[in-house]
Amino acid sequence: MAVKIRLKRMGKIRTPFYRIVVADSRTKRDGRVIEEIGTYNPKAEPSIITVDGERAQYWLGVGAQPTEAVAALLKITGDIGGKNTMKFAEEKRSKEDIFQDALKDLHSEPKADAVTKKAAAKKADAPKADAPKADEPKADKAEAQPAAEEAKTQGDPVADAAADAPKADEAKA
Repeated sequence: MAVKIRLKRMGKIRTPFYRIVVADSRTKRDGRVIEEIGTYNPKAEPSIITVDGERAQYWLGVGAQPTEAVAALLKITGDIGGKNTMKFAEEKRSKEDIFQDALKDLHSEPKADAVTKKAAAKKADAPKADAPKADEPKADKAEAQPAAEEAKTQGDPVADAAADAPKADEAKA
């Protein structure tokens, strides 16, 4: 009986996945096997090859003949020829590490003031008489109320509105 080490195709259409198997040379490609000794996933980047080296050496020692594809895989893993030339994928970063790096980037960026058309239009308007100017320090609410009450007694309509505004804010709070 002639024994071959060959690939058994598994997986879906366009996503092949192979098992490295030892089978009688007369059986079908995906038929009955003697033993499974490894797997091969060509779609992964880089390709994933796992072989039980002891079992592969045993079957090669008792006369099993590898197919061309399996011989190439066994050379890569070092089971034939003695030199392992497999490439390994980089370790995947955890989601938490990616999130923490994104937070660092977010907090390290210089913050620029957002400029919208509405904000630009408000700045273009002339400042109101009762609004404090940017150069002057803002007065506390306690200081603003007596001044507004004095103006209210004099009958100034602009001052009347200014006196009512702080009271409305206090009512909301």
